[in-house]
Amino acid sequence: MKTTRRNTKKIKCGNIFIGGDAPITIQSMTNTDTRDVKKTVEQIKKLEEAGCEIIRLAVPDMEAADAIYEIKRNVKIPVVADIHFDYRLAIKSIENGVDKLRINPGNIGDINRIKKVVSKAKEYNIPIRIGVNAGSLDKKILKKYNGKITPSALVESALVHIDILESLDFNDIIISLKASDIRLTYEAYNLLAKKVDYPFHIGITEAGTVWRGTIKSSIGIGCMLLNGIGDTLRVSLTGDPIEEIKVAKEILQCLGLRKYGINLISCPTCGRCQIDLSKIANIVENELKNINIPITVAIMGCAVNGPGEAKEADIGIAGGKNSALLFKKGKIIKKVSEEDIIKVLLEEINEMKEGI
Repeated sequence: MKTTRRNTKKIKCGNIFIGGDAPITIQSMTNTDTRDVKKTVEQIKKLEEAGCEIIRLAVPDMEAADAIYEIKRNVKIPVVADIHFDYRLAIKSIENGVDKLRINPGNIGDINRIKKVVSKAKEYNIPIRIGVNAGSLDKKILKKYNGKITPSALVESALVHIDILESLDFNDIIISLKASDIRLTYEAYNLLAKKVDYPFHIGITEAGTVWRGTIKSSIGIGCMLLNGIGDTLRVSLTGDPIEEIKVAKEILQCLGLRKYGINLISCPTCGRCQIDLSKIANIVENELKNINIPITVAIMGCAVNGPGEAKEADIGIAGGKNSALLFKKGKIIKKVSEEDIIKVLLEEINEMKEGI
């Protein structure tokens, strides 16, 4: 598999870039009523704090489009308007300061309406994400593929929409090919990657609950990223969107594509473990969740393999009988009683933090 990203255009979105040599960014979508400015801003700020870098809002009507003006005044990250069918909502959203549109050019009316949206996007210098979704493919394309949703059908739909925008001399385009099926999504993105150089927004749509969706998204998004595909991503979960950010950050950190602070590794334990490793690992993880320094911490169950298996860790512990060995870079520093393990480990990490 490739380990480097495909070469793409670099598209400006608000105060950040998508594609090219820009970092892979994390997105989410609010689940508040966009017309409720107060609740929407509150949720966006929480997402900002969690690490969200681009936020998308549903814009079902003109009241929601008008709310964007006040929402934009109160948040820092780029705001994307999610538009379906009504081209006037797209125009109003742009005028009210949105940083990007998510549309399907084919479902907002005839070419004259599309021209009006594109003209306004050019005027305000904002990009358009073409969002192809397996659940809403054009009937003509579905008929061509005998009613089956295939990678080629998704790609053909994307190319039709791309052609519409390019015919209007518009090239600030980002593309997503969303499906709930991992293999379908993976194959579609790989097929389209051979045909265009636009940045890709990746994810597995309607992935499910936090537990199930985390697994599904990690597999799908991880496969694409390992194959060099993906410039911005959203983990789609049924639940608090904060969970989407947590999972997205961990996916990127596990693949070494972004660094978000502490990298905690811990063993699954076995019959050799003589300390409450699960409790220690969970407490340490919680205590370190807001520390943004690039160090690896290992919580290992025994001294048989602990320092050896985690020798690349900056610091860690390996359990013994009612005690643990404290080690740094695989070298044992001292022995600590079980009741002092967490305290001593956190003190050592804080000292390391001061030195970075």
